[in-house]
Amino acid sequence: MKRNLTSLLAGLLFGFGLALSGMTHPQKVLGFLDIAGVWDASLLFVLGGAVGVTLVSFRFILRLNKPVLAERFVITEETHIDRQIILGATLFGIGWGISGYCPGPAIALIASPNWELLAFLPAAILGAVAEKYLELRSQARVEQQHKQAVQNNKPAGKSTSESSCG
Repeated sequence: MKRNLTSLLAGLLFGFGLALSGMTHPQKVLGFLDIAGVWDASLLFVLGGAVGVTLVSFRFILRLNKPVLAERFVITEETHIDRQIILGATLFGIGWGISGYCPGPAIALIASPNWELLAFLPAAILGAVAEKYLELRSQARVEQQHKQAVQNNKPAGKSTSESSCG
């Protein structure tokens, strides 16, 4: 219960910050992204504030043995940049640049929805579901290759027909 309440309060604070900074206004975001046109640099202060708080607070937070409301820190050790990450980031950027909506601010706008948001949210949900489907399909394919390799007494890995790009 304590964890859920803390999550709710943190989400409300985050949503309030997004609204206060103007991140929930697509035209402001599009103005920030339009560096070749009439550029609105005011969101640099939002970005700078977020980066500053993170740089300072993470030095102290990561010195703790464990998080306050969890059993352990969950920090990825993944550093590999592959085709999926590049494609996903590109699609995210294109969607953000076209609509001016990012998932966090879009969720904050549920409090005062408009027709654009009502089009964006189902598309974002569909994208998330499609990503999960593709991830599960990929995992199933890797497991199947591993099973076949074990059955054939061969080491699991790439087939000879695959290139180094996967």
